Amino acid sequence: MNSQLITNDENSKKFSQILRDKLSKGFVIEERNDKLPFAVLSKKRKVNHNIYFVISCVTLGLGSIPWIYKSFLSSKEKRILVALDEDGNAFEDKCYS
Repeated sequence: MNSQLITNDENSKKFSQILRDKLSKGFVIEERNDKLPFAVLSKKRKVNHNIYFVISCVTLGLGSIPWIYKSFLSSKEKRILVALDEDGNAFEDKCYS
């Protein structure tokens, strides 16, 4: 019984450490469940439109191609699932909407 409590405590510490690392990289927690340990995290991508505008003006419009591409990618929100499996191993998976 005592070893099971120690294992659960170690797993919860490992799960919390993974969440802290992801939060420091700019992710935001959308949903969290400590019983099953899993969390759904999301990150909104940002585009610096001022820099891309200047690049487009300097390159006579050719810089607008990567600007449009980056804007298209940034409109999609990155979502991941962080969880611990039955053995206590941490894993990440993409969330599809």
